[in-house]
Amino acid sequence: MIGDADVAGPLETEPNTLQWTPVIAGALAATALSLILVTFAAAVGLGVSSSAPTWRDASAALWLLSGLYLILQAVVSFAFGAYIAGRLRRPLVAGASDQVETRDGLHGLAVWAIAVVLGAMLAALVGAAAATRPSATNPAASSAEPVLSYELDKLFRSARRPPNIDMRSERAEAGRILLTSSGHNGVSADDRTYLVQLVGAATGLAAPDAERRVDTGIANAKTALDRTRRSTIILAFSLATALLLGAVAAWAAACAGGRHRDGAPLPEWMAHSDRFGRRRIVIQ
Repeated sequence: MIGDADVAGPLETEPNTLQWTPVIAGALAATALSLILVTFAAAVGLGVSSSAPTWRDASAALWLLSGLYLILQAVVSFAFGAYIAGRLRRPLVAGASDQVETRDGLHGLAVWAIAVVLGAMLAALVGAAAATRPSATNPAASSAEPVLSYELDKLFRSARRPPNIDMRSERAEAGRILLTSSGHNGVSADDRTYLVQLVGAATGLAAPDAERRVDTGIANAKTALDRTRRSTIILAFSLATALLLGAVAAWAAACAGGRHRDGAPLPEWMAHSDRFGRRRIVIQ
């Protein structure tokens, strides 16, 4: 039986405010579970945002699988946190069931909103740490270096170049030129000519060989950038879908938690989880 201190007043006397303790507890639980599931995905190679050449060469099925996993983990995490908030929220003495569910659902949406903000803050911190790491060791590196590092390696590969030669400025300049290969007009003739001269001077190749290497590098860079763009689109679409479905799951899970809290019968689509919970209580 629930004590009087644990029960809120009648619905009409209750202020339209959130109970922040269950909301914060649910948001922290959702963020923690999401972090665990995302870390597991990265460990098994389901990082859809990776720019490594091995990822860019992966099949479209792996891209879609990574996106589906992102959606699944978001739904599970948000539902888990919202269920905790609905279950921990103080019940009402009296009130229409739809009004009680509305308040439980709003608490679930609050869990979803706070968990999204916490996740965005964690992602920003990780991104900032990753962005400062290459700049400390290679201040001249361009934005093309993470995506086109392999293509730049092939472009300036030379067996006759003396060791310990600093090629950072040449790689950065070539990378910025190669980034234009994915544009509507591609690499301009002037940029191509300059890139041929740059590669020839850095590698010692004859002009015809340098031209062939530059043409191959431009084509490979365009392919790599197109693949990266497609994976980014899949990531953005999957993230938006995950957040949208996560809000729906948070609302439904908070309502389920409230029904379990009040001992009310669950809707038909929640009946399986209710029967599972009752079996577990009987076994215990």
